[in-house]
Amino acid sequence: MISRSQGRSATAAIAYRVAERIEDRRTGLTFDYAARGGVDHTEILAPDHAPDWVRDRSELWNRVEESETRKNSQVAREVRVALPAELTHAQRVELVRAFAQEQFVGRGMIADIALHAPGRDGDDRNHHAHILLTTREIGPEGSVPGGGFTTKNRDWNKVEVLEGWREAWARDSNAALERAGIEDRVDHRTLEAQRDEALELASAARERGDEGAELVQTVRAIELDRPPLPQLSPGAWQMKERGIEVGRVGAWHEAKARAAEVMEVARELAGHVRDWLDRAADRVLDRLGPEQSELALAGGREGRDQEPDLATRLREAWDARKEGREQHEAETSEREAPDDLAARLRAAAAGIDREAFSDRVSTLREGREADEQHVAQEQERQRTKELEQEQEREVHARRDRGHDYGL
Repeated sequence: MISRSQGRSATAAIAYRVAERIEDRRTGLTFDYAARGGVDHTEILAPDHAPDWVRDRSELWNRVEESETRKNSQVAREVRVALPAELTHAQRVELVRAFAQEQFVGRGMIADIALHAPGRDGDDRNHHAHILLTTREIGPEGSVPGGGFTTKNRDWNKVEVLEGWREAWARDSNAALERAGIEDRVDHRTLEAQRDEALELASAARERGDEGAELVQTVRAIELDRPPLPQLSPGAWQMKERGIEVGRVGAWHEAKARAAEVMEVARELAGHVRDWLDRAADRVLDRLGPEQSELALAGGREGRDQEPDLATRLREAWDARKEGREQHEAETSEREAPDDLAARLRAAAAGIDREAFSDRVSTLREGREADEQHVAQEQERQRTKELEQEQEREVHARRDRGHDYGL
């Protein structure tokens, strides 16, 4: 929420996010960020019945400010989304536009969107978007005295609405990735929820004797066994960028390092599983005729490093072999009996040390819990210090003709 109780304003927030110059009629301050780079696209989306002046960004957010009379009013809501770096610029724009139109404008809000490119320093995949939203519904011109905004819709503040937005963003992002032919997917659920699901799937695979699926899900659980990056306030983020190590910034760096460590372990184990799956696949394909080998590798041999697709092709190939070559197998009874695929996978998995998998999971979980406890204690000790530093920074910023004020 963009709230006056935090010393913030909607005019300052939007000027910074879209890199424009906006004068605030209520305070007399000018916020000029026209020289700021890194803004790839801006656009205002509004309901069809909205008056024409909502397309004027300065007029829109000045009227938002003027419609609020309390000193602690919540003047706007911001939704920030991470954009898939694998998509093109046009695909990212369409993704954000469609999401904002359906989830926000369809509910009666006005959405001012700004797509930002990755910064010069840091992760070059960090494409993201800021969506600034009105907290009041907009009526037709002349319907409400004082600018066309009606009373605030408190339903928009409900937790289940926010959860619905998160789920919708994951769904829309994954649909965009699928349309672009990209196999990666995002998940709106917590890391803990995803990890628990992976462990349940691994357990179910073990019970049905599917060693391949068990190993794949175990590696996935290990990859997810890491702390989430803590949320940084705008002030704390600026301190991080300047190299100032306050408590929450230190916790952020610790979580980042922990995640990198876990990902390295997961990559190592995933490599072992891929090698094992490839060996198992080669053994099965060697027992198939040329026609069934073609079926097993439908889509190209390069897809074999994708475990779920490989498993699917193996099952299809094995089913086809059993249906189409039963007579041939009967005539060549000297060959090995056609055990089911799961049995051969279990035998092929004998070379993988599953105890090591279990030990790594336990070690990572213990380390994660200790890290989380340490981070919580450190955040509590440093919170007061950080707030004082942010307040001091804002005092200096306000003296500079309003620059950096109320972001």
